[in-house]
Amino acid sequence: MHVRHLSVADFRSYTSAELPLTPGVTTLVGLNGQGKTNLVEAVGYLASLASHRVATDAPLVRFGAERAVVRGAVVREGRETMVELEITPGRANRARLNRSPVRPREVLGTLRTVLFAPEDLALVKGDPGERRRFLDDLLVARQPRWAGVRQEYDRVVKQRSALLKSAQPYLSRRARRGGRARPGSESLDPASETASALHTLSVWDAQLAGVGAQLLYARLRLLRDLGPYLGKAYDEVSNGQSDARVAYRSSLREATAARIAAGEVPEVAELHDELLATLAEVRDQEVERGVCLVGPHRDDVVLSLGELPAKGYASHGESWSFALGLRLAAFQLLRTDLGDDPVLVLDDVFAELDAGRRERLAAMVADAEQVLVTAAVPEDVPAALAGRTHRVTLGAVEVAGDDGTDEGASGAGTDTPT
Repeated sequence: MHVRHLSVADFRSYTSAELPLTPGVTTLVGLNGQGKTNLVEAVGYLASLASHRVATDAPLVRFGAERAVVRGAVVREGRETMVELEITPGRANRARLNRSPVRPREVLGTLRTVLFAPEDLALVKGDPGERRRFLDDLLVARQPRWAGVRQEYDRVVKQRSALLKSAQPYLSRRARRGGRARPGSESLDPASETASALHTLSVWDAQLAGVGAQLLYARLRLLRDLGPYLGKAYDEVSNGQSDARVAYRSSLREATAARIAAGEVPEVAELHDELLATLAEVRDQEVERGVCLVGPHRDDVVLSLGELPAKGYASHGESWSFALGLRLAAFQLLRTDLGDDPVLVLDDVFAELDAGRRERLAAMVADAEQVLVTAAVPEDVPAALAGRTHRVTLGAVEVAGDDGTDEGASGAGTDTPT
C-alpha cells in the first residue's frame, strides 16, 4: 500500500499543493512553521478522518476559506483508488471514492497509516484519554466497522450524561425519599417525575451496556494481540530488555477488573452483564456527580516496565522508547493482519531522539513499503532512510530528485488541484 499522489486545497497553510509520491522513503525538509507537517497531516486525515494534532476539523481549513479538499491516489496490490474528502466546518463533510459520492466512514480502510510524532510522548506521560484513543484508532485501522461502534458509544455516553444532569433533582436520594424537588418544579409530581427519570435511565443503561460491551471486548482482544509485538519493539528500539508490558484497567467491579488486568478477555455477554451490575452499584454516585462513571470511556491502559508503571517512573528516554514501541507494535500488527504495509509517517520524530534511538528506529522501518519523513534539516534523518527529498518553504513544495536537484515546484497557487 502506498500513496502515489497527494493534492490539497485550502488545507491549513496551503491554497493548493500537489505532491507526487513513490514507494520507499520520501523526506519533506523545512524549518518549523513552513507547512511540512500539514502535508503528512493530510495523508493521515485521508486514512482516519481525523488529525493527530487537533480534535476538531475547523483548524484544518485555511483561514478565510469555506472548505478544504484533500485528495489522494492510493495504490494497493496494483489497483489505484482515488480518495477525496471535503472538510466544511459546521456542516457534514463529504467524501468520494473514484469520484463517486460515499459516506465519509466508507473511505476508512482504503488507506492505512501509522504515524510517529512528538505528541506520542503523551501516550506514556499523558492522560488516559490519549491511550484510549490510541487503542480505538488502531481498532478502526484494523477493522473499519469499529468506527461506527465507537461513534454510537460516544453518543450513548453523551445522552446518558445529559440525563443524569437534567434529572438530578428527581433521581437524588433525597428526591426518592420524598424530599422537595428543585425550585420552580412544584407543579410537577415528584414521584411521577422520579419514576419517569429512572425508567429513562434504565433504557440508557441498557444501551451503554450493549455497545460498551462490544467496544470493551474489542479493546481487550486488541491489547492481547498487541502485547507480544510491543515487548519485541521496545527491546529493539531501546537496545535492551526492560520487560515492557501493557494491561487494561477497567471501571467494572473489582473482581472482574482484576481478571481483565491479568490479561483475561471475558465474552461479550459477561461484559454486558458486568456493565449493568456496576452501573447499578454506582448509580447514587453518578446521580450526585451528574456524570457516567462506568464504561470504556472511564478505562485506562497501564504501561509498565517490569513491576513499575512507566508513567511517573520511566526516564525521558525510556518513555520515548515506550511510545515508539507502541507505534511499531501497531505497524507490525497491521502488517501481519492485512498482509501489506500501512504507510509509515515519521513527523519530526528524529529531532526528539538520541543518536542510538534514531539509528535503531530507522533500521526497523527501512523495509516498509512507503515511509514519509518530515525534518527541519536533512542531517536529522539517518542514512538508513535515504531517499527522495522535497523542500517545503512557506507552503510551497519544491520537488527534488534523488540527487537533491530541483525538478519543479508545486504549492501556494490559487486553483483547486484536480
